[in-house]
Amino acid sequence: MQIFKFGGASVKDAKGVKNLATVLKTVGFKNTLVVVSAMGKVTNALEVVVSNYFEKKGELQSSIQDVIKFHNDILFDLFENESHPIFKKVKLLFDELNSFLKSSKSPNYSFVYDQVVGYGELVSTTIISDYLNTIGIKNNWLDARDVIKTDDYYRRANVNWEITQNAISKKVDTSVLNITQGFLGSDANNFSTTLGREGSDYTAAIFAYCLNAQSVTIWKDVPGVLNADPRHFENAQLLHNISYREAIELAFYGASVIHPKTLQPLQQKEIPLLVKSFLNPENSGTTVGKGVTLNPKIPCFIVKKEQVLISLSSLDFSYIVEENISEIFSLLHQHKMKVDVIQNSAISFSVCVDNIYNNLEKLLQQLKAKFSVTCHNNVSLYTIRHYNQSSIKELEQDKTVLLKQLTQETVQIVTK
Repeated sequence: MQIFKFGGASVKDAKGVKNLATVLKTVGFKNTLVVVSAMGKVTNALEVVVSNYFEKKGELQSSIQDVIKFHNDILFDLFENESHPIFKKVKLLFDELNSFLKSSKSPNYSFVYDQVVGYGELVSTTIISDYLNTIGIKNNWLDARDVIKTDDYYRRANVNWEITQNAISKKVDTSVLNITQGFLGSDANNFSTTLGREGSDYTAAIFAYCLNAQSVTIWKDVPGVLNADPRHFENAQLLHNISYREAIELAFYGASVIHPKTLQPLQQKEIPLLVKSFLNPENSGTTVGKGVTLNPKIPCFIVKKEQVLISLSSLDFSYIVEENISEIFSLLHQHKMKVDVIQNSAISFSVCVDNIYNNLEKLLQQLKAKFSVTCHNNVSLYTIRHYNQSSIKELEQDKTVLLKQLTQETVQIVTK
């Protein structure tokens, strides 16, 4: 059994869907399960729908129509016959979405988010499954929510591995090609949940773990795992082989090619992870596996934009000790802040966070009750694995450094 994952960039239009089919024909799809994300930037568009639902009711239907038109344009490019059943299937999915938005009274943003945003994956996989069947690549469409069971931590749900293992073992027919959604699960009440932004890689790893797959391949618009994101850094180099440990480190610090949670289940069963180009499917790409080392250890650059740097100091110049730090982390957890860097001295404590849930103002209000607080918004966090002095100097050029932290293998720098 092999698991393939195609992200939104690979199926952003009809040409991308046709290329997915070409990849399957080129590399083979026997005993394969394919995980697919929402098409293009549809997740972003559905986030606008959620925002309008809560804040701009007058623009809600317009934002939904934008999503419907985007998919209809792809449908018309893929299917010549407008009476093809796919048109009705897609319409029914959007009718479901509209029905939920009309009937829901929930004030819980994260709950509504998960019920709405998942339609991106449901529609994309429905279209792709029907297209593949139409051109002779027979497949089974699988609703990931039927088999990936989670808690109700909406927008970043935790997998119930025992129930999920049993469901996948019973419901996945490994003798046929399966098409399913990334990013999605469901809770004990069968409400939709999501596994965190960019969680489709994680979905592939969940299926791989439960099916004892021989490999997972993530198909990207880059040749493999690079030592830097070419959108932000020049002269990026391909890393042909990486150990699980190194890949986990890179993912933890924010490397966008691999989702942070993806590697843990794969490592447990020593399932190789391949990162390959959907534009050149026969190229070798990058292999992540056991006992593989990054050689030579060239510097690897990672950047996370739009972060928040919060610096705290005691109001009476007393030491910031374990009790204070425990309280700070309790508040960070309470307000769902993702912590990327911490640094402390005798009377100060700094933390760089990702304000995913837009709870920053509430957090600052509580912190200001006990600490002197300085907050820098829209900072950039740079991480260099296997740094050298020239790489640090190059990165810091023409930037204002707000925080810098070095360990033996890694340097992290927060800049404005």
